[in-house]
Amino acid sequence: MLAPASVSDYRLLAKRKLPRMLFDYLDGGAFSEYTLADNRQAFTQWRFRQRVMTDVSQIDTATELLDAPVSLPLVMAPMGLSGMLAKRGEAQAAKAGASAGIPFCLSTVGICSVEEVAREAPSANLWFQLYVLKDRKFSADLLARAWQSGFRTLVFTVDLARLGLRYRDVRNGMNGNLSVPAKFRKALDLLSHPRWLADVAIGGKPLTFGNLASVVPSGRKPEDFKAWVESQFDPSVTWRDLDWIREHWPGKLVIKGIMESDDARSAIAVGADAIVVSNHGGRQLEGAPASLDVLPAIAEAVAGKCQVLVDGGVQTGQDLVRALCLGADGCLMGRAWGYALAAGGQPAVENLLDNIRLETELTLSLMGKTTIKQLGRSDLMSLKEVGALRDGVVR
Repeated sequence: MLAPASVSDYRLLAKRKLPRMLFDYLDGGAFSEYTLADNRQAFTQWRFRQRVMTDVSQIDTATELLDAPVSLPLVMAPMGLSGMLAKRGEAQAAKAGASAGIPFCLSTVGICSVEEVAREAPSANLWFQLYVLKDRKFSADLLARAWQSGFRTLVFTVDLARLGLRYRDVRNGMNGNLSVPAKFRKALDLLSHPRWLADVAIGGKPLTFGNLASVVPSGRKPEDFKAWVESQFDPSVTWRDLDWIREHWPGKLVIKGIMESDDARSAIAVGADAIVVSNHGGRQLEGAPASLDVLPAIAEAVAGKCQVLVDGGVQTGQDLVRALCLGADGCLMGRAWGYALAAGGQPAVENLLDNIRLETELTLSLMGKTTIKQLGRSDLMSLKEVGALRDGVVR
């Protein structure tokens, strides 16, 4: 391969570079991964209406998300352990986001801390993602650290009351409990990826969970992460507990993990500035519908009372355009930038984001549009509508 042209190219490069355990953690989903596949399949069910003879010499993809200007309505989604994909991975990714003019969201369970990311990417539009934790004092301290570091948007993830069962992680030992022969095979796999060893395992130290260093001492042992998750994620949380978040966070609040219209209304009622229509990238409830499939109904229910974002399967500029047509104000994209980060660090992520911008501009121009504000449901045809049109022509 001379030059990666698509997300699938970066995925292939990431698969070559990463130890299997880490690649499968990045690439995989819950159970048999039907929902993971459905997230991608949902985008293929929509066709663009091609319009011609319109002046499309100037295309503008800029807009605002949470009252902040962005060059593209796209957010780099939070991904745990992404600092294991490349040397100081979250910091590299945040700098790529800043270069592209789009927000970067740091996961609670990143390798780089809020302080490091803010120091390395001072011009970035920084978002911070928090899980529902039992230790409220620790959560309050973490929120204060994020705010003091310059993070101004909080993404509160509500669909992880319990960690989803991911077969790939079980097979690869992400949950620990490996036999002696399995541990030997795991060590051989690590040794067979010398570029990753040099870049991350050796060159990327310290490999700690930066935001959780005081409670999870090592990022090298995934079982430590799993044990902390099981002890700290709070399955008893309800909408009433969101008042606590509002008391401790003065900035914008985004509720991530909404898949029903009633839950969207509840998020608005507790003061959410935006919601993310999300099934956690197919990593939690296997058998849930694709995020894109429920987006139109939720966007209609929200009726402009807050911004609506969507994630799950977003990989291209065309995916972004489809989501905007179906009612989203923007998209979150996760695995795609993770593949690029693993493949080539910050330069590769910058190239990926530039490609997505170009794909978006090209798609708009061939649809006869000059801004994303012109997009609507009438600019798409479902496969059913295409079939009806074809049948009508045949008759």
